[in-house]
Amino acid sequence: MAARRKAPRRRAKRRFMISGIEAGAALSLMQSTGAAEAVQQALKGDIVGGVNTLSRNIQSRKSQIIGTMAAAAAGKFAAKAFSLGTIAKLGPISLKI
Repeated sequence: MAARRKAPRRRAKRRFMISGIEAGAALSLMQSTGAAEAVQQALKGDIVGGVNTLSRNIQSRKSQIIGTMAAAAAGKFAAKAFSLGTIAKLGPISLKI
């Protein structure tokens, strides 16, 4: 009697979906708030200085931050009208609108 074979299992492809609008908004907000400089200060041990830098940048650039958030929200609403979902693929990473 022959050994019984198990049914082959299929694995789903691992794919990361990144929203282009959200990624762009996040990068813009990080630049506007000066988050990189604040993190560098905090990693050097100056946590209070890092928080102060972040707070100062947010307060001085309120209008730019609000504009970025409004543009991202408008872009998401406009993107729902497009039937095109994925605009680019690079290996396991897919960029969608």
